Amino acid sequence: MSTLLSRANSLFAFSLSVMAALTLGCIFTTAFKDRSAPVRLQVSRILLKNVEDFTGPRKRSDLGFLTFHISADLEKTFDWNVKQLFLYLSAEYSTKNNAVNQVVLWDKILLRGDNPKLLLKDLKTKYFFFDDGNGLRGNRNVTLTLSWNVIPNAGILPLVTGSGRVSVPFPDAYEITKSF
Repeated sequence: MSTLLSRANSLFAFSLSVMAALTLGCIFTTAFKDRSAPVRLQVSRILLKNVEDFTGPRKRSDLGFLTFHISADLEKTFDWNVKQLFLYLSAEYSTKNNAVNQVVLWDKILLRGDNPKLLLKDLKTKYFFFDDGNGLRGNRNVTLTLSWNVIPNAGILPLVTGSGRVSVPFPDAYEITKSF
């Protein structure tokens, strides 16, 4: 015999099955899409200071300051299943102490409906470019890369690296700071 509760349970289970099938369809229609885009990065100014590191034993460490430009068209990355993009600029370099150093310098959240064509000029680093020693001075191969995480409505969270990278040499001398 079918009571009202058993009918409601059947309707609820059927609705959940249909929603799960629609969600899987949503995932499969965009799961294998290429989300890469061409990126153009330029660095206009590099400044290097040797400052006291207060996080460990009172040694001096390198602190880099960059001014940069970002140009990218991320319009193809957005589709009906993309809620937002988390963009970040990272620097990768090697030193004698560490084979790989990676530092996030800047980030931005780009929501659906925002202008996906980035033309950002004279940006400064949002986070400190701190090296745990003196690995930035005279380093000739600091590579800047713009990457993004795609945040979908349903599905996996792909990590995409832009096609444009730039390698910048850091100066051999520190900027002199004045003490007041």
